[in-house]
Amino acid sequence: MKINIVFCFLGFLIIACNPNAGVEDKIAADKKEGFSKSDIIRMPVSANEPIDTSLVAKIVFEETTFDFGTVLEGRPVDHIFKFKNTGKVPLLISDAKATCGCTVPSYPSDAIPPGQSGEISVKFNTAGKKLDQNKPVSIIANTFPAKTVIWMKGFVQPNPNK
Repeated sequence: MKINIVFCFLGFLIIACNPNAGVEDKIAADKKEGFSKSDIIRMPVSANEPIDTSLVAKIVFEETTFDFGTVLEGRPVDHIFKFKNTGKVPLLISDAKATCGCTVPSYPSDAIPPGQSGEISVKFNTAGKKLDQNKPVSIIANTFPAKTVIWMKGFVQPNPNK
């Protein structure tokens, strides 16, 4: 009797530890919705095949560098970078990062359909910054390559009142 209980326990343990359990159900649910995430997020790089970028989103900015000229230290600088998805699938921006807390980007959370446009707003706080400034903002999206960099640059005149 004890041996039967041990075998039953081992059987349940093997079934419960199946790493593929539920995968078929997830695939079927995606197909029922009419799309899968891989339709939007497609990595064109393969170890065995040449790079195929024909079915990825493509982000094209009107300008990749904004020169704000000369501003007095402490004055905030705002700019909107306009872009268009020239690819064949929806553009999905997953992140926009700056190198420091003085530069804050905001980006659309919804997918941008092919042929449509969008905007990324960047705010640069010049407080505590002086002289030449080049602030990169890295955009991470379902494009190839996945990272696109836009820039805020200019000259921050030290505030004589400080």
